[in-house]
Amino acid sequence: MTWFRIICLCLCLGLALIPEAVAHPEDEFCTADGGMDPALCRALQEMDRGSDDPSGSQFTTTETIDFDRPVLETFALYIEIGIRHILPGGLDHILFVLAIFFSTRKLRALLIQISAFTEAHTITLGMVASGVFAPPASIVEPLIAATIAFVAIENLVFKEMTRWRPFIVFGFGLIHGMGFAGFFGSLGLPEGQFWSALIGFNIGVEIGQLSVVALAALLVWPLRQRVSEPVYRAALVWPASGFIGLIGAYWAFERVFLA
Repeated sequence: MTWFRIICLCLCLGLALIPEAVAHPEDEFCTADGGMDPALCRALQEMDRGSDDPSGSQFTTTETIDFDRPVLETFALYIEIGIRHILPGGLDHILFVLAIFFSTRKLRALLIQISAFTEAHTITLGMVASGVFAPPASIVEPLIAATIAFVAIENLVFKEMTRWRPFIVFGFGLIHGMGFAGFFGSLGLPEGQFWSALIGFNIGVEIGQLSVVALAALLVWPLRQRVSEPVYRAALVWPASGFIGLIGAYWAFERVFLA
C-alpha cells in the first residue's frame, strides 16, 4: 500500500495550503509579518480579481519584484505559489488532470500518463521561462482548453488507455508548460535566484496536481473496486468526462472567438 501512503501525503500537502473558500489566494500572502513582496502581492491581486476568465489561467501583467531574501526562502515561497496556481487557481489544469484520472482504472496506466505530463510541462516551463522562445498567450490558452476537450472525449471512446495516449499526454503537457511559464513570468523574477524560483514553482505545481489525483482517488477508487467496468463507466466516467469535455470545448471557443 505504498502508493496509498504517497497519495495521502500529497493530498495533505496540497490541501494544507488551500485558502478558505471566501478568501482570495493572495489575501494570505499579503501580510505585514514576512509575507509576500508587495509587488508580487499586487500581481496576484490583479490575477485573482481582475480576470474574467473562469479558468483563472490567463496571463497577467508583468511586474518586477525586488527580492532580498535567502535562496531557500525564495525556493519555499515559489513552491507555495506553484501550489496555489493549481489549487484553487488552475481550474483548466485541474480538469486536464481529472480527465487523465478517469481514463483508466489501473494505477500503472495512470502513473505513466501523469509522469508523461510532468516531464513535458517541466521542459517547456523551463524553456519559456528562461527565454528560449515566447509563445503568445492568445495561442497557448485556446490550445490548453482544446487539450482538455480532446482527452475527455477520448475517455468516452476508449475503455482503457491506448498505446498512443502517453504520447498525446506528453504533447499536451508541452502546451500546459507554456501556460505555467506565462504565469511564472508574470510574477516577476528574483534577481540572481531564477533557478531556485523556477524549480520551487515547478515542485509546487506538481504537489497541486498530485493533490488533485489523490483526492479523486480517495473519493472514487473505493467505488471502482466494487462495481463492474460497464457500471463504473456508465455511472462515473461518461458523465464526468462528458462534463469536462464540454467545459474544455466552451473555453476553446471562448478564448478564440470571445477574447
